[in-house]
Amino acid sequence: MLPTRTSRSAAALLIVVSTAVAALAVVPGVRREAPPPPEAPAFDDSHFHLTNYIQQGIDVRAFLQIMGTRVGRSTLFGIPLQQQWSYANSESFAPTYYLQTDAPLYYYSFTDAYIATAYRSLSTEERARFDPMITGFNPTDMYGVDHIKRVLQTFPGVFSGIGEFTIHKEFVSAKICGETASLTNPALDRILDFAAEAGLVVLIHNDIDMPFGSAGAEPVYLSQMKDLLARHQKSTIIWAHTGLGRVVQPLGASASSTERSATHISIVEDMLTDPALRHVNFDISWDEVAKYAVATPDTVSRTAALLDRFPDRFLFGTDVVAPAGAAQYFRVYDLWQPVWRLLTPETATKVRRANYERIFDQARQRVREWERANLH
Repeated sequence: MLPTRTSRSAAALLIVVSTAVAALAVVPGVRREAPPPPEAPAFDDSHFHLTNYIQQGIDVRAFLQIMGTRVGRSTLFGIPLQQQWSYANSESFAPTYYLQTDAPLYYYSFTDAYIATAYRSLSTEERARFDPMITGFNPTDMYGVDHIKRVLQTFPGVFSGIGEFTIHKEFVSAKICGETASLTNPALDRILDFAAEAGLVVLIHNDIDMPFGSAGAEPVYLSQMKDLLARHQKSTIIWAHTGLGRVVQPLGASASSTERSATHISIVEDMLTDPALRHVNFDISWDEVAKYAVATPDTVSRTAALLDRFPDRFLFGTDVVAPAGAAQYFRVYDLWQPVWRLLTPETATKVRRANYERIFDQARQRVREWERANLH
């Protein structure tokens, strides 16, 4: 069938248009704009609790919406402790936080199953943004390591680390039922030995000092903590909050903000330069920790200088628990703005994202290798 005049005209027009477009692309001074690259996330979150002290929280998909494009990746864990509602203590008032009652806390192992189920409910693309952590073990129990192994056996392909779990914590440790956790307990050594074997990242909360510690004295738990860390040089360890807390201050409550900052930074510097502790990283999560860093212009500059000197050893995290919305979640990151502004671009990238990705990418690979070799 011969082409009609109309079809020949249409073909000719198409050739003319195509030729004009091609010519436009090479005309000097005329170029086609490529779409701008997507903006990089502001941070990855090394410390996030999906649930609170009564095992309630935010749906993981709702958290994804809060993260949006501002957050790249996040750890994912609950809280390993359940607050008891004791009618004898608070009657009809149902406490949701450990400071709201004198009733005890107890270890709640089901948290790990809950986190794994939430993670598995996501698509493959969504899962890639999370690194779930095992928390529901008792660090005073010699069988604690067996709980961690059982979780890996039951939920292969899910977890990247253990923690945040607690040894010494202001107002919390004394409320936990059973034996008091200790940095010298062999049960803890067994857990850290296994973490090294399996490649699990360790996120440990241990206050550097007792609440309202004495000014001028060495923090009570510092030597024990350094000894523990030095015994486990094959483990990848993150010390949560650099050992600080709501009232835990290395120089005591009577010292000025500048004095507290200077002394604590000196302690952290000594640890960062110790070859026996080169496997130890520090997270700067929690709004209670941010308050020390940004208390004065001097504390801001000292903190920024420390991060710039050791850019590979710090990770930012929020330590937000079951946030109700974006304002609550991003508040911690925004508190650090005075420090962010002083950092070199390289340091800012490492502390807010690159260190997280390096540490947890390696953990994902190593834990999956351990699972393939040991789970049947």
